[in-house]
Amino acid sequence: MSLDKILSISGKPGLYKIIAQTRTGFVAESLIDKRKVNVNIHSNVSILSEIAVYTLTEELPLRDVLKKVREKENGAPTSISHKDSKDTLEEYFFEVLPDYDEDRVYASDIKKIVQWYNLLQKHDLLHTLDEATEAETSDEEE
Repeated sequence: MSLDKILSISGKPGLYKIIAQTRTGFVAESLIDKRKVNVNIHSNVSILSEIAVYTLTEELPLRDVLKKVREKENGAPTSISHKDSKDTLEEYFFEVLPDYDEDRVYASDIKKIVQWYNLLQKHDLLHTLDEATEAETSDEEE
């Protein structure tokens, strides 16, 4: 499964993976409690592969940010919680991504990234961060 199949649904906690498509949207399963939900096409949904984080020079794909967290933590859960203070979250994120744009990346964004990383790590989905890179490499070789 790739990050193209993992999403965040506005108003619902955690991350979801797409299970099936329907006429009016799709069925997704929560990574937190395995509950299935129907999501219609009018819901505000963000696919993880399409999210980027502002830096001072560019927009860095979420995949690359999560890879940097994985490198810092050696594949283990983060050393902080998404429930930590704003200052703790910002200090941690500065260690992971020193050139992030502090004016456009809010503590709530950092909180989500930390929570998402820990969910992906808990469900052994961090390998999905490398799948797109491998696909891009094979496309370039052809």
